[in-house]
Amino acid sequence: MKHFLAILALTLFTTPALAQDRMTVMLDWFINPDHGPIILAQELGYFKDAGLEVELVTPADPNDPPRMAAAGRVDLAVSYQPELHLNRREGLDLVRVGTLVETPLTCLVVRADGPVQSVADLAGRKVGFAVAGVQEMLLKAMLTNSNVALKDMEQINIGWSISPALMSGQVDGVIGAFRNFELNQMDIEGIAGRCFYPEAEGVPSYDELIYVARAQGLDHDKIARFLLATERATADILNDPQAMGEVFFATNAELRNELNTRAWDDTWPRFATRPAAVDHGRYSRFEAFLVAQDAVEVAIPAADLVVDVTAEVTP
Repeated sequence: MKHFLAILALTLFTTPALAQDRMTVMLDWFINPDHGPIILAQELGYFKDAGLEVELVTPADPNDPPRMAAAGRVDLAVSYQPELHLNRREGLDLVRVGTLVETPLTCLVVRADGPVQSVADLAGRKVGFAVAGVQEMLLKAMLTNSNVALKDMEQINIGWSISPALMSGQVDGVIGAFRNFELNQMDIEGIAGRCFYPEAEGVPSYDELIYVARAQGLDHDKIARFLLATERATADILNDPQAMGEVFFATNAELRNELNTRAWDDTWPRFATRPAAVDHGRYSRFEAFLVAQDAVEVAIPAADLVVDVTAEVTP
């Protein structure tokens, strides 16, 4: 009996802990308050509770995340709903598996004291963009709503330099600016900005930040656990945004600055409280919008664009 107990004790002490499933998630940008639920799920141990070891990576190029996901180089990528609709036309094998920010953040920003007082005033002027394709499409729709053609203005790829390009006068407006960041950054620099909202300029409302994954070989269980962990973190944020903001900023001293503090307050009410939930109507309406804009020829059924991974997992 003593011999058996000794063997049992030795087994208990030498058996390794169950390995956690590894996941690699590529963000859409450098870490910022938009990623609050992800960072807090990591910091509060919710990913660990879900049996996940999550590695977060940032892109070298803003166009990289969906392509990396489609190639199977990362398990998930943070992207944008409008971009998904176009990515599928480019042959990328992607589906939306979750939502991070459920309202539009993108806007067309100009200087409040500049010559552009309406979207129509952009005729003959320069507009900067960061992500090719999707932002051009949004800009075209907003211009069309004001009877201006895309060819009537010049587009300039400004990469990551969104606010600086506008404040320096390199461009007269920027599409793809986030209303929770660029307006705050300009205000901090003493320059007032004006934001023209896509959803007020003929574009149907959409999910700003979504999680996309490769459709082939989709791991429903692992992704569902990831989303449920971020759902826990989002509930914590909504229940006590200031305390959770402190947890977020404590993860990296470089995050704690005036811009991110302002952005946190403007962002947390927009986080998706049910990240796995699917709104087929929202994706169908955006497809119909693309057809009406002659951006695409035929609509893709919403069921081919979005997946509720939690519906495929048995509790």
